[in-house]
Amino acid sequence: MPESHARRRAALRAELRARRLDAMLVTNLLNVRYLTGFTGSNAALLVSAEDEAADERGTVFCTDGRYLTQSAAQVPDLERLIDRPCDVALLTGIPGGRVGFESHHVTVDGFDLLAAASGGLELTRAPKLVEGLRLVKDEDEVEALRMACAAADRALADLISHGGLRPGRTEKEVGRELEDRMAEHGAAGPSFETIVAAGANSAVPHHRPTDAVLITGDLVKLDFGARVGGYHSDMTRTLVLGRAADWQRELYELVAAAQAAGRDALAPGVEVAAVDAAARSVIEAAGHGERFLHGLGHGVGLEIHEAPSLSKLGVGTLTAGMAVTVEPGVYLSGRGGVRIEDTLVVREGAPELLTLTTKDLVVV
Repeated sequence: MPESHARRRAALRAELRARRLDAMLVTNLLNVRYLTGFTGSNAALLVSAEDEAADERGTVFCTDGRYLTQSAAQVPDLERLIDRPCDVALLTGIPGGRVGFESHHVTVDGFDLLAAASGGLELTRAPKLVEGLRLVKDEDEVEALRMACAAADRALADLISHGGLRPGRTEKEVGRELEDRMAEHGAAGPSFETIVAAGANSAVPHHRPTDAVLITGDLVKLDFGARVGGYHSDMTRTLVLGRAADWQRELYELVAAAQAAGRDALAPGVEVAAVDAAARSVIEAAGHGERFLHGLGHGVGLEIHEAPSLSKLGVGTLTAGMAVTVEPGVYLSGRGGVRIEDTLVVREGAPELLTLTTKDLVVV
């Protein structure tokens, strides 16, 4: 996607000029990947504010000798410097000017090294400048998210159809099989440690799988995701083994209604806290407000948890192109809990749903 990376660098240069910065030193590897496509473990990028789209002679990518071949293939459109440490090497020799750096990422000791190498440069804090660009996904990113969500959808469908969710299996066994099936459908790996929580464990929001055995009548909460092309999916489905009790159906219907309200609230210009409130108010009206123990959702992309935060304390408004989760839950300690989560993209009109597994209560 060289064209996509060039467009992203052009957007960063516009930000640099608006902030009166002459260049930006990018050292966060995820941000380097976002701007260049490089996937190695050591790199930095110097982006010149003066470059034009057709001539990026002032923008230089740096990595070390281990990645000589890989960087030539992944970053064919930029001047490459093979040296280390990359951040110091990129700053050395620049005659002057204001250079932004990722102050949220650089350590105190790292800054001392940069300052020593900067000569006449004015190093200026520019925290999360690239992350601000990453808030709104371009269509290449959305397609990667679609593929990640599809891998997760297919893996869960296979798990169910092949009898992988049945009494007598352990949470750990189910989690391992779900991750293996995501890999079969193209995932480079899971987005995070898969959550499998059965019975009373489903009332623990971030329960880690154990040797607990699944039993007929259990609620089983599955929170999982696939990573494809560096992008993460995130989905939660809660199922019942064998038969569903009335209280389980009532709880599920409540969370499903709250989740639908949260999804319906997603629109450009809406305050993120208002999206949380739309779902939370449904649960509060049913008398379970204190049992909704976390925020409604979060951004997702190159990281599994990105801005924006859809929570009571969240700040800012939604923009078309943001990818977010909507994941309300109600947790009855000692009995069980329900969470339903989708990954969606904010669009004009209705949001685009990326996780397509049914949200009807599934009894297996």
